[in-house]
Amino acid sequence: MSIARFWRETGRRYNLGASRCTVCKTVYFPPRSVCPSCAQHRRSLGKLTPLQLSGEGEVVTFSIIHDAAEGFEVQVPYVLAIVRTKEGPQLTGQVVDIDPKEVRIGLKVHATFRKLREEGKAGVIHYGYKFSPTTGPDDGPGRPGRSEPVAATATAEAGPVRA
Repeated sequence: MSIARFWRETGRRYNLGASRCTVCKTVYFPPRSVCPSCAQHRRSLGKLTPLQLSGEGEVVTFSIIHDAAEGFEVQVPYVLAIVRTKEGPQLTGQVVDIDPKEVRIGLKVHATFRKLREEGKAGVIHYGYKFSPTTGPDDGPGRPGRSEPVAATATAEAGPVRA
């Protein structure tokens, strides 16, 4: 990716920005300009409003990866999960700061801003969201995270997912 393109996409890339249809109230991540849920798509044109996702959610399903793709070999085993955000959309991301054996369906998590990769030793560093357990009364003992929850600072690299 070129440096110019990287900087142009920074605002979109480092936010959990979504959109909400004012007609049917469906929330989309990443944002859309037309609502596919509305019976007449044209009615939704110009009626989707920006929405910032909180990053709070819970694990819907997950998989523990033991045979990693190229570039992720040092992270095995690691957990990839589908997380339903409290606003509705489901995001795919890695669950960190927890032993993979402790991850379970229903685990409360929050988005955290982390380094994903870098292009060569002197290249562009790519950051994005991962999910870290939320410490609460029903979540067991606290697990210290390496970064703060990010409602406004995470990437939108996941594909389009409807609520």
